[in-house]
Amino acid sequence: MQRFAIGIEFCGTHYRGWQTQQTGVISVQETIEKVLSKIANEPISLHGAGRTDAGVHATNMVAHFDSSALRSERGWLMGSNSQLPKDISIQWIKAMDQDFHARFKAQARRYRYVVYNHPQRPALMHKQVTHAYYALDVAKMMQAAQKFEGTHNFESFRAAACQSNQPVRHVSHCRLIQHGPYLVLDIQADGFLHHMVRNIMGCLLEIGQGLYEVEHIEAIFAAEDRKAAGITAPPDGLYFIHADYPAQFELPKQPLGPHWLNMPE
Repeated sequence: MQRFAIGIEFCGTHYRGWQTQQTGVISVQETIEKVLSKIANEPISLHGAGRTDAGVHATNMVAHFDSSALRSERGWLMGSNSQLPKDISIQWIKAMDQDFHARFKAQARRYRYVVYNHPQRPALMHKQVTHAYYALDVAKMMQAAQKFEGTHNFESFRAAACQSNQPVRHVSHCRLIQHGPYLVLDIQADGFLHHMVRNIMGCLLEIGQGLYEVEHIEAIFAAEDRKAAGITAPPDGLYFIHADYPAQFELPKQPLGPHWLNMPE
């Protein structure tokens, strides 16, 4: 059996998230598995670096699979992309040793959340950014984003249905970048809870609207109660962009995505 790592770009608008679910619900994972299984002429199981909600996108979701089929890397890549739907694309593939695991070897995961702050809604970026038509105090939002850096109990920032055993996470960076009407939240952590990034973004949007001050984030953390944290931002603007692995695996580097996502830092 040969193990392969792959990098996947997908638009999640028409999928119920990454992970395979009950029959009749379309997921990104299941869609790719069906194509790989056809190419391999054997069942293929795909293991991803993380999970995404319904409607969430990715520019470089790392995953791996094992197969006994004798196919070249180019054959896997070209064969897959010729059969996958247009909103899913495998960007790269690399043969790996058996000690590589897309989920368990990932040391950190990184997301970006894109807000288009403009009075008029976008058409070309429909379902690919979150539209905020109201005025925002961006400087205050930038200050508030830094409050999420470090090790915290994110109980107040996870969904009620979150299945993680414990809510403590270490956020290595959390910063808000502005470029014209685009606001991009860039956040990296050792792991993420269900809806964690969307709840953080919801908190920042409320602060930007003046609903409460930056210091209120400390009270939200202390409450350890989801009801204390306010709205969950829509999935439209959220992108999984990177998983960090030990250098020994030498995985390809990928750009962060289209222009509204790949903002200078």
